[in-house]
Amino acid sequence: MNLFNSLFPLGWQHYALGGLLIGAGAALLFVLTGRIGGMSTVFSSTWSYGVQRPFFQQARFVDSRGWRLVYAAGLILGALVWWLGLAGGAPQSTAVPVWQLLVGGFWVGYGARLGNGCTSGHGICGLGSLQFPSLMAVLTFMATAFLTANVMARWLA
Repeated sequence: MNLFNSLFPLGWQHYALGGLLIGAGAALLFVLTGRIGGMSTVFSSTWSYGVQRPFFQQARFVDSRGWRLVYAAGLILGALVWWLGLAGGAPQSTAVPVWQLLVGGFWVGYGARLGNGCTSGHGICGLGSLQFPSLMAVLTFMATAFLTANVMARWLA
């Protein structure tokens, strides 16, 4: 029980609720519209507004960018509701330096392009629709995360 408490010092309920809400949102998007809501495609379709390179001007990005921007706005609105409602509007911060956040964001974006999708697309939407390539991508993401976390833990210790 001590391990459980160390993994979830603030309780597990909000994690379960968050997972249920994310899953319900992805399922509702698919059931009501037939669309899959992975975030790396939202990112690429948003870039299609200003970047004229052929990759960003593909029909799959240009034709879907309107609803994808609404989808992304919903994520931002959800974070705002959480911040105002549950965090009391208190400033949130992290001890991670800005440069590390930027470098990490670059590598996540690169990995999403390399993996033909991000963790939300493969892990939530792809697995939810029983896509074998998404299973392989999620297993790769998780193995890489475990390896990286262990290497960094030993390096920083």
